[in-house]
Amino acid sequence: MNLKDKLQKNILTIGSWITIPHPSIVEIMATANFEWLCIDMEHTAIDLKEAEILISTIQANGIKALVRVSKNEEVIIKRVLDIGADGVIVPMINSANDAKMAIDFAKYPPTGKRGVGLYRASKYGTAFNEYKEFVEKELVIIAQIEHIKAVENIEDIITTDGIDGTIIGPYDLSASMGHAGEFERGDVKEAIKKVELACKKHNKPYGFHVISSDPKELQRKIDEGCTFLAYSLDFFFLGDRARDGMKKIAEGLNR
Repeated sequence: MNLKDKLQKNILTIGSWITIPHPSIVEIMATANFEWLCIDMEHTAIDLKEAEILISTIQANGIKALVRVSKNEEVIIKRVLDIGADGVIVPMINSANDAKMAIDFAKYPPTGKRGVGLYRASKYGTAFNEYKEFVEKELVIIAQIEHIKAVENIEDIITTDGIDGTIIGPYDLSASMGHAGEFERGDVKEAIKKVELACKKHNKPYGFHVISSDPKELQRKIDEGCTFLAYSLDFFFLGDRARDGMKKIAEGLNR
């Protein structure tokens, strides 16, 4: 079952975030059996050429390659798809109109308005018909819910035909409410709950980026009913393990 099928059937799928632009990072992350990895081009220094190498490495390891694009904009979306991404996570989707724009930029006519470019995704023009079918049947478009306006319009967003799922960006959502990083505030939790309930009402994937590398935090979101989950990110897995090890060593030396 491919990723889009799982999203359509609201079946749990777990991936993670790539921020370090080196193929070795992907190869290491691939050993953890993630179903998808998302290359972050919004908040990192990863450029298009590096993204192309990362996409090919992710796919070579039998994992779906998603890209969180820098913004909901035509050129960046079609370029990451032309280099072969299996889908996009689009930031700041705050309305049904925003959602429709993302779909237009990602899908070919008559569904969307994407221009045709013959590059890696279509095997350099030798398999365009096959790629066109892939775009309609397997390409994934995820709306990132990270502003209180998106929460207010959540039902319109998730019922927009062509949106395959959502993922909450907790830092920006809380920041849009004037409380950046304060996830435990009552009003922030209430906003997140509104998204959860709307997704469950319409049987749409409820997604969340769990920043912590603590698996207990991920399990808590699974228990809440999240079905599209990003589990931490590369540098937290690396840094948390190193810090935890050194802390234990220091505690042992101080006995």
